[in-house]
Amino acid sequence: MADKKSIWSTYTDADKEALETLNAGYIDFLSTCKTERESVKYAIAAAEAAGYKNLDDLIGGRKKLKAGDKVYAVCMKKSIALFNIGKEPLTNGMNILGAHNDTCSLHVKQKPIYEDSNMCLLDTHYYGGIKKYQWVALPLALHGVVVKKDGSIVDICIGEDEKEPAFCVTDLLIHLAQEQMEKKASVVVEGEALDVLCGNYPLTKDDKESTKENVLALLKEKYDIEEDDFLSAELIFVPAGRAREMGFDRSMVLAYGQDDRVCSYTSLVAMLETKKVERTACCLLVDKEEIGSVGATGMQSRFFENAVAEVLALMGENSDLAVRRTLANSKMLSSDVSSGYDPLYASAFDKKNVAYLGRGMVFNKFTGARGKSGSNDANAEYLGELRAMMDKHNVHFQTAELGRVDLGGGGTIAYIMALYGMNVIDSGVAVLSMHAPWEVTSKVDVYEAKKGYVAFLKEA
Repeated sequence: MADKKSIWSTYTDADKEALETLNAGYIDFLSTCKTERESVKYAIAAAEAAGYKNLDDLIGGRKKLKAGDKVYAVCMKKSIALFNIGKEPLTNGMNILGAHNDTCSLHVKQKPIYEDSNMCLLDTHYYGGIKKYQWVALPLALHGVVVKKDGSIVDICIGEDEKEPAFCVTDLLIHLAQEQMEKKASVVVEGEALDVLCGNYPLTKDDKESTKENVLALLKEKYDIEEDDFLSAELIFVPAGRAREMGFDRSMVLAYGQDDRVCSYTSLVAMLETKKVERTACCLLVDKEEIGSVGATGMQSRFFENAVAEVLALMGENSDLAVRRTLANSKMLSSDVSSGYDPLYASAFDKKNVAYLGRGMVFNKFTGARGKSGSNDANAEYLGELRAMMDKHNVHFQTAELGRVDLGGGGTIAYIMALYGMNVIDSGVAVLSMHAPWEVTSKVDVYEAKKGYVAFLKEA
């Protein structure tokens, strides 16, 4: 049985150097890729640098795919699938790493800007499962795009550089908060109160003062944006600032968005490290997991299935049966985070069946809630295969459940891929403060996850 001791002491100097190199890249990634669009843009650049070609550029041409070819497909700039074509027929199945690149945030509404008491605010709708009170009195940055009526796209990123202004949702001062403090935590801050303060300097015009008009004038001057342009914008407020090393010993990472960018980054790195393969390797990074994997860019869409069909067509297979066989014969690690044991909240966990920071990558046989409801429950044969694979490649791993029975649960994209009949299991990295504005991981777990993903792509 895999032990539950910290694995730091097992590392050689070479391991530690490789660990630090990986985590330095990870910290840079977290600091610059805070939205799904930014993550996909990063993945495209990294893939093309590694020799991957855009699948769209091959469709309709004479070129056929063969073993050793590498291609990627993108869905609406928010999801991406990468394929490293193996020697075996694609209908024998693929080895798939699947993660999500969306994370909890505050989304600006389509009619957001208003003024009250000489203060200009932007109205938001929170995205994903959050504790709303955690998002007040926190420096925020604005990321996203504005698409104008002529089709031109304006990229927005304000608040990440310390020389730039930041934003925040205000909170009620403690001196007047007696009634607020009596409320349940779920309603201490209401969803409609998560409006972001963005201006207090009024524009004087025709003897009238308007803070809103001044903010709009500044947006017009710098970005050529009108108020109506918010109608076709995707603007997201996220915690401002770089990811950081954490602890006196620098053993951890403190950052926004580690659920699930810790798995999407390590999966992408593992995919790009993997060269020639027997079975086709695939890395899938999708959107909308935090709200049920819905929509055109979520896992429940046909994006991935369509991409597989296009790859098969470029290999001379045009039948629906070939797509079905490919997916049914595939094996997948649904790469998503797991709850890390926190001694400050010990009663929420089963200490025998929980993930611990510093003890390696995590396999969750099932997630779900209350009687495993809504979960993919991986079969024992698949777990046995993965255990042998990880041991062969000296990958430290642990098994876990999300929390105490009947307390609650969580979901991933595993159950959706399991609909094709493939073997799927949740795997990833233990996280503290999951879904908070700042989350914590262990550097050693990030490193072991990447090692495990490389082993899976080569061996599954």
